[in-house]
Amino acid sequence: MKRTIICNATIINEGRSFPGSVLIEGDIIAAIHEGEGPAPFDGELRIDAAGLFLIPGAIDDQVHFREPGHTHKGDIAGEAAAAVAGGVTSFMDMPNTVPPTTTVEALEWKFRRAAETSPANFSFFPGGTNDNFGELLLMDPGRIPGLKLFLGTSTGNLLIDDRRALERIFGESNLLIAVHAEKEDVIRRNIAVYTEKYGPDPDMRFHPAIRSAEACYACSAEAVELALRLGARLHILHISTARELDLLEDERKALREKQITSEVCLHHLWFSDEDYARLGSRIKWNPAVKTAADREALRRGLASGLIDIAATDHAPHLLSEKEGGCLRAASGGPMVQHSVAGMWELAEKQIFSRERVVEVMSHRPADLFRIRRRGYIREGYYADLVLLEKARHSVSADRLLYKCGWSPFEGLSLEYGVRQTFVNGEIAYDNGSLNPAVRGRELEFER
Repeated sequence: MKRTIICNATIINEGRSFPGSVLIEGDIIAAIHEGEGPAPFDGELRIDAAGLFLIPGAIDDQVHFREPGHTHKGDIAGEAAAAVAGGVTSFMDMPNTVPPTTTVEALEWKFRRAAETSPANFSFFPGGTNDNFGELLLMDPGRIPGLKLFLGTSTGNLLIDDRRALERIFGESNLLIAVHAEKEDVIRRNIAVYTEKYGPDPDMRFHPAIRSAEACYACSAEAVELALRLGARLHILHISTARELDLLEDERKALREKQITSEVCLHHLWFSDEDYARLGSRIKWNPAVKTAADREALRRGLASGLIDIAATDHAPHLLSEKEGGCLRAASGGPMVQHSVAGMWELAEKQIFSRERVVEVMSHRPADLFRIRRRGYIREGYYADLVLLEKARHSVSADRLLYKCGWSPFEGLSLEYGVRQTFVNGEIAYDNGSLNPAVRGRELEFER
C-alpha cells in the first residue's frame, strides 16, 4: 500500500490552524501529526508543504456539468477536471440535462458516465416533476443527496407547479428536498411590465428587477411553509436576497438538527447589480445577482452560520449563448475552477476567516448531506486534500479548463491558488497538470 507524507503544512481543519503533517496510506488519512519539524512517518512519497495551507477538499452541492444533452458547452470529464484544479474534490450534479434526470434509468446513466470519466467524487440529484413520484421511490437513498425541485423556471424544463404533486413530495418523501425558489407568476408579471416599457429583450440591468427579490422571497416562504407543515427537510439553494434570511433557522442551532438549511453561491457573495454595466450577461444567473445591500447581508449570514454552506451553481454556456438582453441571454456561468481561490480572496479581505471558508465549503456540506468519511482531515477519512499556495495570479482564458472557454473572473488577480489536489489519496492535480488516470468515486450518504 502506497504511503504519502505531506509535511510542514499549515493545516486548517475543524476551526483551527496549526503546523503539522499528514500520512496517507492508500486512499485513507492514516495519521495526523501536529507540530513543526520532521513528521514521524515513513513513506514512498514525501511532499514538503512548508509555506502552504493544507485543507480538506471542497464539496460543491450544486453544479450543472451539462451531460447528457449539452456537451457542446460542458461535460462531466472536463468540468470535473476544472473542479479538481480548483480544489473541489466532490460534486453533486443537477438534473436539468437532456434527458432530464427524472428516472432511475437516467440517474444510472450519469453514475456510469461519471465512474468512467470524472476525476472528482460525484453524486447526482434526481429531479421531481408533476408526475414522477413513483419513480423517485425506486431510487437508492444511500446514493443520492436528495431531490431537486425547480419551483421557478430555469435552464431546462423541470418546473413543478402542480400543488398536489408538491404536497405529496414534501409530505411523503424521506429525502432532503433542495429547491430552486423563484415565484413564477411574479416573474411573468415583471416580464410583462418591462417588455411593455423596453421591448421584447430589455437591457441586462433589468434582470434583477424581473427575477426580483419579491419572486425569491415569495417562493422560498412557500417552500418553508410546506416543509414545516409536512415535516420535510428543506434545503434552499442559491439564496440571493437579504429578506430570505428571515426564513432561516437560528444560526446557533446544530446543523444536523436543522429542518431548513440553505446555500449561498460565490457569485452572489462577489458581485452586485453594479457589475452588470461592466460584465453584462457574464454574471447573469437565476436567481439574479442583486444589490450591494443583499450581497453584504449574504456575507454576514454566511459568516454567522445563518447560511449553512457555500457553493457555485457552476453552469457553463458558450459566450454565443450569453448574447442578448436579460430575456434572451442564457442564465448561468462557470465558477468551479476558482471557487476555493475566490472564497480565499474574501478571507484575505477579512470578510470571512480562513477557518470559516473551510467550514462552509468542506465540513458543513459533508454534515448537511450526511456524506460518509469526507469533508474533514481526520484519521480514517478519505484523503481528499488540497494544498493552497500564496502566489498571486491573474485569471486568464488560456488557463481555463472549462469547455465553454470563459469565466466571469477573467482579468481578476487572486492572491492564492491551488498547488495540488488529492482525490482518494491520489494526486489528481499538480501545479498546472492533471493526472488523467485518477477517477473519483460515488459519494455515500448516511440514511
